[in-house]
Amino acid sequence: MAGGNFLFTSESVTEGHPDKLCDRVSDGVLDEILKQDKKGRVACETFVTSGLVIVGGEITTTAYVDIHGLVRSIVKDIGYTDAKHSFAYDTCAILNAIGSQSPDISQGVDVGGAGDQGLMTGYACRETKELMPMPIMLAHKLARQLAKVRKRNVLHYLGPDGKSQVTMKYENGKPVMAETIVISTQHTEDILDRTGKKITKKSRDEIIEKVILPVVPKRLISRKTKFHVNPTGKFVIGGPQSDTGMTGRKIIVDTYGGMASHGGGAFSGKDPTKVDRSASYVARYIAKNVVASGLASKCTVQLAYAIGIADPVSMMVFTDKSNKVPEARITELIRKHFDMTPRGIIKALNLLRPIYGQAAAYGHFGRDEKDFTWERTDKAKILAKEA
Repeated sequence: MAGGNFLFTSESVTEGHPDKLCDRVSDGVLDEILKQDKKGRVACETFVTSGLVIVGGEITTTAYVDIHGLVRSIVKDIGYTDAKHSFAYDTCAILNAIGSQSPDISQGVDVGGAGDQGLMTGYACRETKELMPMPIMLAHKLARQLAKVRKRNVLHYLGPDGKSQVTMKYENGKPVMAETIVISTQHTEDILDRTGKKITKKSRDEIIEKVILPVVPKRLISRKTKFHVNPTGKFVIGGPQSDTGMTGRKIIVDTYGGMASHGGGAFSGKDPTKVDRSASYVARYIAKNVVASGLASKCTVQLAYAIGIADPVSMMVFTDKSNKVPEARITELIRKHFDMTPRGIIKALNLLRPIYGQAAAYGHFGRDEKDFTWERTDKAKILAKEA
């Protein structure tokens, strides 16, 4: 998509969405283990449905985690504290189904090899200050704003579950206008109109005023911009009561909103020896530094690994014709300045820390929190100088 006129859409979900609740629990288990045991091996999966949370997977560690207590604290923090949302932290059932990692995998990882085979993608572009595609960044910010006004009781009727979606109009390959903005948010029954089938106009206008307008820049909104707020009419029954959730089902929300390709794996619940996670982080780190250096205005980095082997079996750099120097030269500089072995990635990005719960919702990339080390651009100057 080097140029041209088109529409492009990305979505995000709130932390109360069933899939994101599962991601948060899986990463919460990982964080608790890393606090006690940096050598712990974690592949934690969570499943949630009406009144039930199941935590399973393969974990090998010396740490002790109170799974029941941890799950209840996370569900409470997300906002499922009242039976009016049809799911609550103090009444849901919890099943612990965790086993240990296969020794056949461990023997390759213990010597520094990758924890699995697969391909991973990193991406960066100049559409936003975060060097991310604009549709996904706006969608994330809208989802975070939904959670913010709910937790601060600005809109008292909102529930934890919700989604956002942004369709951007592109001209000559650049985003110029928000064509359509969709907000679907769980709510209580007290904002339904007389028919009981849709929310009132007053509530719709409040959501536009308190959620959408503070987030989307005025320059991107025109008279032609369409706002859809709870387009089905109402959204009273939400969360695990209305839909099952599973870890790893929102991988496009987690990454680049569909603007870039995605590798074969999800992130949440996996310790950084799993290259599904750590190599995706370093691929973003590399792509962002390439764009920040000025060598290209867009950059996709694909890495691939074989289980038990430390070095990637392949690396591909694609700049969509936005490069200022040959892609072969960019590839040379990347190989020189970035260690892409699992141990090298973990060391460079300081990944053996309990930092993952905060990444479980609102995207793993484009974040400005200090713990997101893969968002640094500390290699940009040296790349520019040597190019």
